[in-house]
Amino acid sequence: MLAKHSKSFSLIDCISVGVDRMQRNFEPMRKQVEAWQRSELTDVTAKVVIYEAFVEGKLEAPKHLARTVHDLYFEPKYEEFRPRTIWSLSNAFTSAFKDLEPIPQFRATAKLGEFLEARFSQPF
Repeated sequence: MLAKHSKSFSLIDCISVGVDRMQRNFEPMRKQVEAWQRSELTDVTAKVVIYEAFVEGKLEAPKHLARTVHDLYFEPKYEEFRPRTIWSLSNAFTSAFKDLEPIPQFRATAKLGEFLEARFSQPF
């Protein structure tokens, strides 16, 4: 039985529109990930970025995670993060953020893209 104002409501159409909107937003993100996967970093550059993030406080994230990010970047747990790229550095940060409570984790992760974008001058 349908409610008075939902007689013509089509759940399939509604979901289709929502999925379509999501897919349109994936393309720019996919391109950014691919660009970051191709963007090699020197070890010195990676260390400077980690230093800027935590020591200089340019990223709103707990300072105690600096060592974890460093270790995850230079000794990654997963083979796909071995290449020295912006993508691998980003993953080191997000993996370290998993140690945080949900709200601080969300905040730090939300600021990370902006921080890396500013650092590497590539739109996200």
